[in-house]
Amino acid sequence: MTDAPWSMWVAGEQRAGKDTTNDIIPVENPATGEIFAYCYAASAQDVDETVQLAHAAFKSGVWSKASRHHRANTLDKIASLLTDALPNLIPLEVRQTGRATREMAAQVPSLVRWFKYYAALLRTEERSVLPTVGKLHNWTDRVPLGVVVQITPFNHPLLIAVKKLAPALAAGNSVILKPSELTPLTSLMLGKILKEAGIPDGVFSVLPGYGAVTGKALVEHELVKKVDVTGGTAAGREIGSIVGRNLTRYTAELGGKAPVIIFEQADLEAAVNGVAFGAFIASGQTCVAATRLIVHKALFEEATEKLKAKAESITRRMGSPSNPDSMMGPLISARQLGNVETLVEEAIASGNGSLLCGGQRMKGVSSLDGTDFSKGYFYPPTVLSGRTLHAILKTRIWREEAFGPVIVVAEFEDEEQAIQLANDSEFGLGAAIWTRDLAQAFRVSEHIEAGIVWVNTHHRNDPSSPWGGGKTASGVGSENGIEAYNAYTMTKSTIINYASGDEAVKTEDWFREGAEQVRYG
Repeated sequence: MTDAPWSMWVAGEQRAGKDTTNDIIPVENPATGEIFAYCYAASAQDVDETVQLAHAAFKSGVWSKASRHHRANTLDKIASLLTDALPNLIPLEVRQTGRATREMAAQVPSLVRWFKYYAALLRTEERSVLPTVGKLHNWTDRVPLGVVVQITPFNHPLLIAVKKLAPALAAGNSVILKPSELTPLTSLMLGKILKEAGIPDGVFSVLPGYGAVTGKALVEHELVKKVDVTGGTAAGREIGSIVGRNLTRYTAELGGKAPVIIFEQADLEAAVNGVAFGAFIASGQTCVAATRLIVHKALFEEATEKLKAKAESITRRMGSPSNPDSMMGPLISARQLGNVETLVEEAIASGNGSLLCGGQRMKGVSSLDGTDFSKGYFYPPTVLSGRTLHAILKTRIWREEAFGPVIVVAEFEDEEQAIQLANDSEFGLGAAIWTRDLAQAFRVSEHIEAGIVWVNTHHRNDPSSPWGGGKTASGVGSENGIEAYNAYTMTKSTIINYASGDEAVKTEDWFREGAEQVRYG
């Protein structure tokens, strides 16, 4: 356990809380229940000082007016230094999230792609020259907004931070990052990496803290020009009501309840493997988790048997997250574990859901490495089936985001019913279709109400590919791609009159005497 709390990262330096009201945040290892670190929580005073410093840096032009090539080179340098830091970042990410080492060792190195992508975008972005009438030259630029706030969740601390940070910095903004109070440590490590890469002081700060204090003070601040949040739908709506009053720009990636349709024409083995990945990666704690499995009636029995066998195989190979052979880690907290338990138990007790496997908190000792499951928040891969289709649709776990490793399986008879079941949700972030019929894949994907539709795969993510919700409960706007970069900028139109002096006298004297026609516009 660390004695001294981790400091905030403010304008290029580590800073302890100055305010006597500063809370100290305990950071728990969800695999053991151990508090292994502490960090300062930013007070309202810390927030105001940090925003003022970020605003001053923006107005100075040290980053906001730096050439695009300079910013691109700096982003490339961040990618290089991030790669060098992986041996320290990955174990810490595992410890604070409980995510299995095999997951983090695959995910964290991929983050350099975001900085490289936006560096390339800066070097290749073209400006529009518009066909304005008259002897006018009209072009557009994308200019930065100012101070932007990014609020990230516990499930992918570094990934989601980087997805937001890279386009915001590329555009020239000053960024203040508020990580989840459950997993703040790796985000704090970004401070030194970015400074070494050449990000000027004041352009990047990290303020850990609780939503009710730190988050509220950030999103309410009058100097903040954009808020970008990833989190639950309820929190996203609350933040949206605040930024709406301030007319602050807003991007929100919120909840999901991803449907997965397995058609009769699917490769069932591949589909079950894909569903297991989509449902159980990160212990099911992802916004695009494959939580609603919709299977053609001809494959229903075989599909559920294969999925059950896959889930039980994963359970047998669960252990310490730091063990490279462990397949899946714990849930993030006792609270999250309780939420998953409640939804599963309620479905079973109501008689509407039938438990095929899993369904209870793990308490024994791991056969893989002797880990004592009772000390952490381990919950096994769980599969629920509806006793009838009508029954399963009445359960809360069909409709609410459990954020745990739980799949609910329902069967369908025809394509129309499959689409209807897939769209039977207030969420519309991710969805997947499994079929070898290409025409069917195109046809069904057009009718799925989701911002992202995968065919014969799940949870693919690339810096160039937009990532955002198709229904309001799943958010506003998109991450990734040119869209994210544009969302961190304002369009600036410049119009130059290149007419000669004589021409200007004839056309620009709007209030001249006489009845000659004058221009307008």
